[in-house]
Parts: sequence; structure tokens; C-alpha cells
Amino acid sequence: MFERYNLKACRVIFFARHEAEQFGSPYIETEHLLLGIVREDTALTNRFLGSQDESIRKQVESHTPVRENVSTTVDRPLSHESKNVLRFAAEEADRLVNKRIGTEHLLLGLLREEKCFAAQILMDRGLRLTLVREELARLPSRFP
Repeated sequence: MFERYNLKACRVIFFARHEAEQFGSPYIETEHLLLGIVREDTALTNRFLGSQDESIRKQVESHTPVRENVSTTVDRPLSHESKNVLRFAAEEADRLVNKRIGTEHLLLGLLREEKCFAAQILMDRGLRLTLVREELARLPSRFP
């Protein structure tokens, strides 16, 4: 399933799984994907969000009830919204004529899943799908 993903994008999903574990969530939710992006790709995060990684984490923590920590051996599937994000990320990579799916495509995927919590966090910080798309299209050397 993840053969098209570059290393950073794979690590985002790994970190998202870890975040879901820490919150005791039975699913990998969009906010976990966002925390994975913030953790893995500081260049992307700084470009679009500045140094707001701690405020994003605090917002997720205040919104998400921490449940009992579930064993790391328990498989955590992607939530329906997270599956949509990954599908949208693949479409965004195709739109930008990129063979590999990267963290920038995951960010666009989060913004396309407009009603999810992660998209709300991003939009509250001024990110808009069209503006991020335009910026990424101008930076082909950074995002092959």
C-alpha cells in the first residue's frame, strides 16, 4: 500500500500510529497524521505554519480525550477520514506530476478533508488548499 510513499511520508504514518498509541486511540485519526507531519518534516511545517508545532500539539491534546494506553501490538487501522486523506494525497501527487507521495501531499490531503479536526487546525492558522497548492507548484526543486 505504501510503495508510492517517500521515506518522509512513511515516517509520518509511523509517527501518526505512535501518536494514536499515546492517546489510546483505536484508530489513526487525521490529527495524528498532522502531528506526524509536524514531527517529521520541520522544513514543510516551518514554511506553512511557522514554529507552531507546540501550539498544534496542545490543541490536539486539549481536544482529544486521552484513553487508556493500548498495547503497541494492537493494530490501529486508519479512520475513514485518514483513508480519505491518503487517497487525496495520492491525487495531489498526480496533480503535481510527482511519482512519489510526500509529506507535502499529505498536507494537501489533510486540507482537502475539510471537515476533519486536522484541517480545522490548519485552516485556523490561515492555510488554504489553493494557496498551499500554488506555493508547492512554484517549488518543484524542494518537492520532487
